[in-house]
Amino acid sequence: MPIREFTYTGGDLEVTPQMLSDFNEAGYILVRGLLDSVELKKVQECLEGSDAIMKHAYGISDGEDRESKLCIWSHPGDDVTGMVGRCEKVVTTSEKLLGGEVYHYHTKLMMKEAFTGGKHVWHQDYGYWYKNGCLFPDMLTVFISIDACTKANGCLQILEGSHRCGRIEHLYVGDQTGADLARVKELQGQLEQLYVEMKPGDALFFHSNLLHTSSPNTSPDRRWAFLCAYNRASNNPVYEHHHPQYTPLVKVPNSAIRDCVNLTDTSGKDFVDPSKDRTVKKGDAAVPSTKRQKLSA
Repeated sequence: MPIREFTYTGGDLEVTPQMLSDFNEAGYILVRGLLDSVELKKVQECLEGSDAIMKHAYGISDGEDRESKLCIWSHPGDDVTGMVGRCEKVVTTSEKLLGGEVYHYHTKLMMKEAFTGGKHVWHQDYGYWYKNGCLFPDMLTVFISIDACTKANGCLQILEGSHRCGRIEHLYVGDQTGADLARVKELQGQLEQLYVEMKPGDALFFHSNLLHTSSPNTSPDRRWAFLCAYNRASNNPVYEHHHPQYTPLVKVPNSAIRDCVNLTDTSGKDFVDPSKDRTVKKGDAAVPSTKRQKLSA
């Protein structure tokens, strides 16, 4: 079966009955060209030029001598990346797919560097977020490709329709939290596994129970991705943790991405301390990547 994909052509992003049907049936929709070339360039400049983002980045081992780096923040803020996390075509689309008001749960930059970027084991995002006191899987992630995502550099792989199997037990695999592989294997025998290859600016909206994985980056091309996660306002976590409880989200028009001139001020983002994350193994995995390199030198 082909990827459930649609193309954004500007203006308001209308969630058609077919898009909603595909999201409910398959657990995702792929929107081509969600960010245009101008918007994408501004996001790249913001991410690549931010000392704060790189300062708070840390490495996650895949258990096979490779690692990916990530940086996570709880609130969108007012820089260009915050405009992406607050804009109508991202937030309102998420609300229509989930069927109600959402708030920003967190954003993260995932970095698989050329030749060294590690794999991500099979998991459901709700496998993590369940542990944070979110009682229902009324949550989704918007995965926006900053670089081209290909089979060679470790694009996402998904099991279409796996969100309908409910939450699977998750255990530690290396520094990561992964789904019970015996259960995943059974599902692989019944569901189609798809490679989600994406061009820069494409966006995958996917349900929190959709099983996904990615291979290591063995190519000369880096694979950076910008992920915004949203939670239904009605699904307020029952206890405080390292991601926010319900916080009203102030949406901005899509034009705010182009209009924003703030590329460096990250105040208000509240970067996540990995030592407080229940889904990340403590120890070396919680040490920022730059410091880990010094320790191991």
